[in-house]
Amino acid sequence: MGYQPPRPPFQNLVLLLQSCKEPSEIRQIHGFMIKAGFDLVPFHISKLLANSIHDTSYAAKIFKYIKSPNLFMFNTMLRSYSISDDPRRALVLFNQMRAQNLLLDQFSFVSALKSCTRVPALWAGLSVHSVLLRSGFVLFLKVMNSLLHFYCESGWIGDAHQLFDEFPLKRDSVSWNTLMGGYLCVHKYGIVVDLFKQLHRDGIDVSVTTVLNISSAIGESSGRVLAESIHGYCIRSGFSMNLNVGTALVSMYGKTGSIDSARKVFDETAAKDIVMWNSLIYGYAKSGILGEAFRLLRSMMLYGVIPNSSTFVGLLSVSNPSDGLSVGRFVHDYIKEQQVLLDANLGTSLIDMYTKCGLLKQAVEVFENIERKDAICWTSMIFAYGVHGQAEKAISLFRRMEEEGCGPNEVTFLAVLSACRHAGLVAEGKSFFKKMIEKYSFAPKVEHYGCVIDLFGRAGLLEEAKKVANSLQVKDNDATVWRTLLAACRVYGNVSLGEEVKKELEGRFDEHPADSVTLAGAYAIAGRMGDHASMCQKNPVQGQKCSILGKKKVGFSRVI
Repeated sequence: MGYQPPRPPFQNLVLLLQSCKEPSEIRQIHGFMIKAGFDLVPFHISKLLANSIHDTSYAAKIFKYIKSPNLFMFNTMLRSYSISDDPRRALVLFNQMRAQNLLLDQFSFVSALKSCTRVPALWAGLSVHSVLLRSGFVLFLKVMNSLLHFYCESGWIGDAHQLFDEFPLKRDSVSWNTLMGGYLCVHKYGIVVDLFKQLHRDGIDVSVTTVLNISSAIGESSGRVLAESIHGYCIRSGFSMNLNVGTALVSMYGKTGSIDSARKVFDETAAKDIVMWNSLIYGYAKSGILGEAFRLLRSMMLYGVIPNSSTFVGLLSVSNPSDGLSVGRFVHDYIKEQQVLLDANLGTSLIDMYTKCGLLKQAVEVFENIERKDAICWTSMIFAYGVHGQAEKAISLFRRMEEEGCGPNEVTFLAVLSACRHAGLVAEGKSFFKKMIEKYSFAPKVEHYGCVIDLFGRAGLLEEAKKVANSLQVKDNDATVWRTLLAACRVYGNVSLGEEVKKELEGRFDEHPADSVTLAGAYAIAGRMGDHASMCQKNPVQGQKCSILGKKKVGFSRVI
């Protein structure tokens, strides 16, 4: 080997920083930089900051003492905040950058949108979208993919698809995978299949993520023929050799009821991980083949694979309700004996199982033993109290959830509103509905409106229920809300309001015979069957419905 000149000091420093695996090592190099005066050189301090992004508090201290940070340094700090436990700080920094009139680049927008997605901060994301439109960054594919991901994760799938269609440049596989993942989240599996067909026709490169998306969609939609088709595609294209794809195929076949095909894929896979074992156990339990599920559990442990919480969640997915309690008790006893960590996922499954079996005391015991409760876990327990008629405890638990710093979601409010509805707690129900909108900024869905209207209806507050129905913001699938109000009119024999509601239903939706029967019940309870008979004679269509009911030789009072 010939003579090699020594590397310049800055090159050695960069290599040292890149080789660091622990925060303590970065701190040692930082100390050396201060002694050598390298901390005053923008290039060196930029590299130090870039290698400290996973230790956000330390990176923030470095950034604080930089006198004139450049755009690279701002973007590095922005990225650090975006992946930290508090991504809101990235949005604060983004606003500071704008206030200082910094010329933002694509990396600034990518980190800002990632933070909006993680918070989540819907209005902040819309503001970032507005800024990037004015700045012309819609021509950067990475920025547009980040924006698409924000809309998908926020549940605004219609806006996401519109954005996807309006991309000003050619979409890549990331764009397609993001939109497919968005539709998976809102359970529109048929559209995921259509998108896969379309991207295949357009010659877009299919990635492992694409295959995972389409496998999940087919598994949830129970399409056996499609399942075999995608399996064949994976074999032809070589994707079946990928462990994640193999696991997805096992899960897909298990969900579609083709458990023999799932077992075949499992047996043909040489190196199996815990996820693949869990997928097959879930498939057997879901298919009601409990004996094989337990044999697989024993085999798994013989091979030295330690079961985790997902293993037992799979067992608890048993389809036959009569087997649910015995399996649940086995799982509960096992995790007690083996001191398995009771996480939120497994705990929620046990709570749901005990709730369905009517064992509220055991559900409470499980709930209290969960170390780190998430929103789903709290919601399940609130729902359990509501189902068992203990609305006061459901409300108390909701308040405790807030006090312990766990933010409720839309389903949590549905659970507590349902508890109020069954207990007839009108004031409390109104308070929670108001809090949901004003404090947490959730847009009520049809189910929330239905709960509130049913709550008012059961209490006889029909005019208030009508006001809520008229204020309905959800325009799709809201027939159930008006029919809930119509049912309340029947209970209280309020014929005039019942007729108004029925006209509203006829004007908004297709006419349904059940609406006429419900209105007839209101006439019967009000003792006005003669008026109803006259109405039927005047209205030929209505009269036809009356005659159909008359052929059954049953009076309206008996039908209702």
